[in-house]
Amino acid sequence: MSFNDWKKQWNQFFNNDFWGQFEPFLDTTTSSTSTGVNIYQRENELLVVIALPGLERADQVEVYTHYKTLEIKTEIHLQFKNFELIEEGIFQGAFKKIIELPFPVNEQRVEAIYENGLLFIHLHRLIPDRIKRKIQVK
Repeated sequence: MSFNDWKKQWNQFFNNDFWGQFEPFLDTTTSSTSTGVNIYQRENELLVVIALPGLERADQVEVYTHYKTLEIKTEIHLQFKNFELIEEGIFQGAFKKIIELPFPVNEQRVEAIYENGLLFIHLHRLIPDRIKRKIQVK
């Protein structure tokens, strides 16, 4: 059970926001189990698929790469007019995921597409340039 689940149960039981005063000191962002993440590899390529339901536009998610690291940030909020949430099984709130990749990636060859609640990130291995270059000596 995640911290957010415990917090919700506590607040329902005591009918108050006991944990609210501690939130600035607690990291309540998602863990690796909060939303589905699959990583697929094919030779020099990776395909990362992340379940991010409820986003209305692709610009609501931020994707960063650096060497062997992939970082994803967004906010997930599912709200339905005139309905009250009575059971929560879909992650909601601030989402931040940092994934250590199996190899360095070419930051110029990254493609990210958000479609039908899934974020697809296609990455390519950074292959060192094997062209011999003459260096000018000064």
